[in-house]
Amino acid sequence: MKHQDLTREIIGACYDVHNALGHGFLESVYHRALLIALHERGLEASSHVSLQVHYRDAVVGEFVADVVVNGVVLVELKAAAALVADHQAQVINYLRGTGLEVGLLVNFGRSRLEVKRCTRQAHGPQWSTLRGSC
Repeated sequence: MKHQDLTREIIGACYDVHNALGHGFLESVYHRALLIALHERGLEASSHVSLQVHYRDAVVGEFVADVVVNGVVLVELKAAAALVADHQAQVINYLRGTGLEVGLLVNFGRSRLEVKRCTRQAHGPQWSTLRGSC
């Protein structure tokens, strides 16, 4: 699995945050806490990464991804009652926009941490549920 060791470290950092804070906070609280946890693990985390969507040499949209770790794994955070298809579509579009191949969708909004992994492939995205359920 591509970037398996790195995604394992990221998920471990997510568990550190979830175990310490529980659920019920705003996404921004988990975002800041996760950046600290990632840095404590020696990982390079870029926050609020700007993405542009181009069509025929024109910028037609701009988005902001939550976190990119070590320049190769995108992490999209949620603090929602449940993950929905729109959350997955967001990760897929961010992967397309960045050219990255691996993304994690992490939901801190439930009593049990939810993590889904997306790998961008030529035939389309491949999702796997790593923790929790969706």
